[in-house]
Amino acid sequence: MSAARGKHSGFRGGMRDLVSTPGRVAGLILFVLALIFIFENMQQVGIRLLFWEVTMPLWLALLGMGVVGALCGALLFRRH
Repeated sequence: MSAARGKHSGFRGGMRDLVSTPGRVAGLILFVLALIFIFENMQQVGIRLLFWEVTMPLWLALLGMGVVGALCGALLFRRH
């Protein structure tokens, strides 16, 4: 093996590097679960807030509310 090819080469070497730590395995599992969640929730839903109404995919509405919740949590529990 030449030095230019590196320690791991090919598909198996790349996969070994990808799942080399428990954190990466957990991240890969969460990524796959997120993809499954998105593909299972593709139907359009109507969202109404006061006078406005929009139609969007359910997964996008849930993602938006998750971001709003994370921002609220960050503002409430930030350190001064």
